[in-house]
Amino acid sequence: MPDRLHALTPDALVMMDTIARTGSFAAAARELGKVPSALTYSVRQLEEALDVLLFDRSSRQAQLTPAGTELLHEGRRLLQEMQAVSNRVQRVAKGWETQLAISVEDILSVPTMFELVEAFCGLCDGRGARSGSGAADGGDGSRPGTRLRLRTDVLAGTWEALVSGQVDLAIGVKGDLSNPGGIGLRPLGDMSFVFCVAPHHALAAVEAPLDDTLLVRQRAVAVADTAQRLTPITVGLLPGQDVLTVPNTRAKLEAILRGLGCGHLPEPLARPHLEAGHLMRKTTTQGDRVVRLHYAWREEHGRQSLGRALQWWLQQLESPATRRALIERHAGPLD
Repeated sequence: MPDRLHALTPDALVMMDTIARTGSFAAAARELGKVPSALTYSVRQLEEALDVLLFDRSSRQAQLTPAGTELLHEGRRLLQEMQAVSNRVQRVAKGWETQLAISVEDILSVPTMFELVEAFCGLCDGRGARSGSGAADGGDGSRPGTRLRLRTDVLAGTWEALVSGQVDLAIGVKGDLSNPGGIGLRPLGDMSFVFCVAPHHALAAVEAPLDDTLLVRQRAVAVADTAQRLTPITVGLLPGQDVLTVPNTRAKLEAILRGLGCGHLPEPLARPHLEAGHLMRKTTTQGDRVVRLHYAWREEHGRQSLGRALQWWLQQLESPATRRALIERHAGPLD
């Protein structure tokens, strides 16, 4: 086994690839700068180490055996992976993270978030970024190559994902949660919530402000908090009230549109449905809610020590237009 491992060197894999690509030992030897006899000897050594025949000697051409074909296929894959590792190590040395994980609060704009993702992927692919999205590379000609991992969380789950180390950046957290330290926090903006029912819902015909005695007899639609360890946050639910729990805000919107229940929705998300008459906004004695949202990131050793991918995202979030779009602009091609 050790001899086999020692035989499968990058040079041996490059040799196999060159012979297969050029079609003959002689042509491969010329390309590699070797004499044909030396190349033939190297192939025989590789065959002996692996105890297989890699080339059919009955043919004048460099005809691969099935074993040789498999080695060529896997060898090319390994060469690509080694090159990728080399490139990634260079990127890390230049300050780009290998991976960046981001938690996005479920109530934020999906189209805006994916425009930011598109701009960041443009950096990685060398296409440059959209106007206003920052430099097209790292300032020194390097490109990120950072793997981006997105997840959606709800209420305390967004904060938990950050403080537990599952993500590097959380967008849309509430600012009144306990900060264990080492977390940077900046305001994102205020999100207004309005109480909505479908036109055919039982509460649609009620003119007066809805009080708790009326609401408790109706099914509420709620989005489940994704927190696993922190205490889940419950908003606007009454003791004894029937609740339909759904996995995300868009599912909550769909349930309310169908008259399956009632509840508060982000005003920017509900706005087009209110304007079209598919939803009705109702006044409650509890009043509408306004939630101040923030974005937060891990910076145990100060902002100067942050990776360049995270710095890029923080730069985008410093833009008032970007923050406003994340809260306001829910209409788009993804809706």
